[in-house]
Amino acid sequence: MYAVIRTGGKQYKVALGDKVKVEKIAGVIGDSVTISDVLAVGEGDDLKIGYPVLEDVSVETKIVEQKRDKKVIVFKMKRRKNYRRRQGHRQSFTRLEIKAINA
Repeated sequence: MYAVIRTGGKQYKVALGDKVKVEKIAGVIGDSVTISDVLAVGEGDDLKIGYPVLEDVSVETKIVEQKRDKKVIVFKMKRRKNYRRRQGHRQSFTRLEIKAINA
């Protein structure tokens, strides 16, 4: 059985025991987070799809890690104009472990 959840403006297909890297969620390592934005749940012919979300369905998760991702270099250049700009960015993320799918 799997579920499609929405968090941080993105959608993720998760199953029991999966570890998922999502946009930063407030909390510390070990906290429980309940995600109620469930778009679909089930498997095969038993799949239920929400319009847009399913009511009374949630996914229980646990925060495993709070970190920052690898640095991404943003480089802008205009040829022959002596214009060069270099900037780095590190995005914060949260790694969640799926504990239960309450359908």
